[in-house]
Amino acid sequence: MRDDTRNLPASDDGLTRFLGGSPLAVLFRLVLMSVLVGVVLAAVGLDPWNILVSIQLLFQRLWDLGFDAVTGLWRYFLLGAVIVIPIWLLSRLFGGPRGR
Repeated sequence: MRDDTRNLPASDDGLTRFLGGSPLAVLFRLVLMSVLVGVVLAAVGLDPWNILVSIQLLFQRLWDLGFDAVTGLWRYFLLGAVIVIPIWLLSRLFGGPRGR
């Protein structure tokens, strides 16, 4: 059995332990995650230069969307019911007896 010790950088030095990996790999992951989260937050409508106003607008839009969603849901229900209820009624009337 051979003793295979190489001169590799210590994986348990202070900086690597603090960062949770090599500094370059951690930097890359942080940049990638920052870009992804930034895209999601931009899609929601947040602005990094005026974050407090953006958060207030976000909650206002969510509040308004909640009531608009109820109105939209009611309209979708009525639209679907125009088709579903008559088909269900016809299938119950002309479907014949079913044994249970």
